[in-house]
Amino acid sequence: MNADRQAVSVVGLGSMGSALAAALLDHGHPTTVWNRSAEKARPLVGRGAVLAATPQEAVAASPLTVACVLDCQALRAVLDPVAGSLRGKALVNLTSGTPEQADETLTWARSHGADYLDGAVMTTPPGVGSPEVMFLYSGSRAVFDTYRPALAALGDPLYLGADAGTASLHDAALLGLMWSTMTGWLHGTALVGAEKTPATAFTPLALRWLSTVSGFLSTYASQVDAGHYPGDDATVDVQIAAVDHLIHAAAARGLDNGLPELLKATMERARAAGHRSDSYASVIEVLRNPADDR
Repeated sequence: MNADRQAVSVVGLGSMGSALAAALLDHGHPTTVWNRSAEKARPLVGRGAVLAATPQEAVAASPLTVACVLDCQALRAVLDPVAGSLRGKALVNLTSGTPEQADETLTWARSHGADYLDGAVMTTPPGVGSPEVMFLYSGSRAVFDTYRPALAALGDPLYLGADAGTASLHDAALLGLMWSTMTGWLHGTALVGAEKTPATAFTPLALRWLSTVSGFLSTYASQVDAGHYPGDDATVDVQIAAVDHLIHAAAARGLDNGLPELLKATMERARAAGHRSDSYASVIEVLRNPADDR
């Protein structure tokens, strides 16, 4: 078999699991699939996948098993009864979970003689297979290196370290960034929409602004690492004055101001903690130590 066409078994065929299996098939990997409801496997079988009758059969079919089920409890419910079949195999877990669950699953996998790599999928199912999409991995470097061709079929594989929980920790951090950004965009869209500006007209400006904001992040990252926040661009005091303008404009148009009020309260805590003349990056100090400033 071509070394780049590694055999893979996919356990779990929800929307994401099906997308993973489809991407493997697209790249020529012999793919065995299993799902509690076999009906979900029919489109994949039609494309060349082999349907396993049981999880044990799926694990036995390939040196690498990729699991993507509802949650950690579902993963253990599926694999506990067939754990003996994992000995000498590699398990990549793309089930969403916490860092602590990743560590627990690593211990469980090792106790059954399996090599374990935890992962986080940084896209929705339609994005799977794109080289632009990040897949984060942590745990066994040997699994990552050995099965990189199969992992690359799913998206851009990024190895974050040997601690199994690192991928899910970064996943949570990036999702927090996503939700904050999207909710800020929605609030801004609602604000200009109150004056009849369509979202499609506002969004190009928002995207251009976000490219500027990304520059701020690069500048502030070194400040955060150094714990030194020179306020030579815009101080916390200046930001508080600016967010008041947003709150006033939104209130005058009848919008929910929960998000900007929360942001203002956080900035005010930073000011009270002595960061009034520091850059906005200093807000991280009250996020790191919420009890110290209350």
